[in-house]
Amino acid sequence: MPTAFAADSVGLVSPQVAHFDEPLALACGRTLPAYELVYETYGTLNAARSNAVLICHALSGHHHAAGYHSEHDRKPGWWDSCIGPGKAIDTNRFFVVALNNLGGCNGSTGPSSANPATGKPYGADFPMVTVEDWVNSQARLADRLGIAQWAAVVGGSLGGMQALQWTISHPERVRHCVAIATAPRLSAQNIAFNEVARQAILSDPEFHGGHFQEQGVIPKRGLMLARMVGHITYLSDDAMGAKFGRDLKNDKLNYDFNSVEFQVESYLRYQGEEFSTRFDANTYLLMTKALDYFDPAQAHGGDLAATLAPAQARFLLMSFTTDWRFSPARSREIVDALVAAGKDVSYLEIEAAQGHDAFLLPIPRYLQAFRGYMNRIAL
Repeated sequence: MPTAFAADSVGLVSPQVAHFDEPLALACGRTLPAYELVYETYGTLNAARSNAVLICHALSGHHHAAGYHSEHDRKPGWWDSCIGPGKAIDTNRFFVVALNNLGGCNGSTGPSSANPATGKPYGADFPMVTVEDWVNSQARLADRLGIAQWAAVVGGSLGGMQALQWTISHPERVRHCVAIATAPRLSAQNIAFNEVARQAILSDPEFHGGHFQEQGVIPKRGLMLARMVGHITYLSDDAMGAKFGRDLKNDKLNYDFNSVEFQVESYLRYQGEEFSTRFDANTYLLMTKALDYFDPAQAHGGDLAATLAPAQARFLLMSFTTDWRFSPARSREIVDALVAAGKDVSYLEIEAAQGHDAFLLPIPRYLQAFRGYMNRIAL
């Protein structure tokens, strides 16, 4: 437990809350009459207000991207390897904003928030939200912070989709887009994985049609299974083999269905158990649907180049060789479309054994390339 922080840490940080009374019209046809976004900032906004970087989170992410909330925290924010003094996103040079998206369960208005119409938690009554809705709400946060244009919008996985959507929805407000381990839309296989995860939650007897909070319970088993399925897709076969192989937990087989016999079984159950204690089931459903619905090229008959034509940003795309959830081929689709649209784009495919989760990890070549690009932005 740290009592002092490393020189490249942003140190202690505190969440902030922005309340919005202006109704937000959503893609689903419904409207949020008012809402709150929880966010954190690192670094200092310069006098020209030109050095701001927005961090967009992935499915289970949130606003706490770097630093510590307490001196007793065992772990820093989820992207601490990339955000801090001298790191890829250098807080000596950039003013970094990280938020929890609408529909989240880490402070921003979502299914566990009180529905003003009933005074009870929204639960399943919270409206469906999309990547485009998130970007529009983020634009309002930028307005609140006095940021007319982001130096960069950065994200991995679902966060990368948001970064791309920014360049489409608000092209004049983004100078650089960094999209990592992402895709222009989900494949049928990815949608299928999300549906299996959702069905695990929906079929849990404790789900109660999404109003489990009113019953004082959580659909723990469903959440555990959903996380276990999802977590398998975030890792590569090589990474799982190197970490677990076929190692047994207790050096013997029990010949039953209930015992935890293999180390990989123990790991997945631990991940599912831990996740079920901190994440909201309705938020998980919303986030996976937002992933499924993302397909900006649909508005142009599937022509991604035409969709990206309005973009004014410069782009950096990065992918990882063993990522089979969002394979390098999916990033190359975006690169090809950007080239066809005449945009300034750089692309790097990184050798990494860790699968989709590689974008969260301090892989030297990845961090070096990321830092090099961001340093040019800061010049």
